[in-house]
Amino acid sequence: MDPHSLSAEAEFTVEFYDVDSMEIVWHGNYVKYMEKARCALLNKIGYGYRAMKESGYAFPVTGVSLKFIRPLRFGESVRVRAVLDEYENRIRIKYEFYNAEGAVTTRGTSTQMAFHIEKNESSFECPAFFIERVENMLRETERDAD
Repeated sequence: MDPHSLSAEAEFTVEFYDVDSMEIVWHGNYVKYMEKARCALLNKIGYGYRAMKESGYAFPVTGVSLKFIRPLRFGESVRVRAVLDEYENRIRIKYEFYNAEGAVTTRGTSTQMAFHIEKNESSFECPAFFIERVENMLRETERDAD
């Protein structure tokens, strides 16, 4: 099963408080934008941050990377697409940012690791119920594609 078939998007307009004096989005805000799309994807899977906590796990971010291609500017419409890349040993999500013209402006990835809250320890694989949710969704996506 290909996890890349699970995706979600977030759309928004660049606000003034997110830009620098040249009206270009400050680089640190891209992580916030990634979070919008990541939450949309995790909620689509049915494992948003509240569900994680209720299941006894947290998923701290262990890595973020960004590749800036074109700047985003104040007032622009933005669409961020989050695509599930890995889900068994960690959650790895790939991102693409698009401006109103549909041009890719930025690419990125984020990685999160499972952390068992009660045991206070990292887990080197995702919880079985999360993996099962993802695989059920992937099977549904494959059936819908046929």
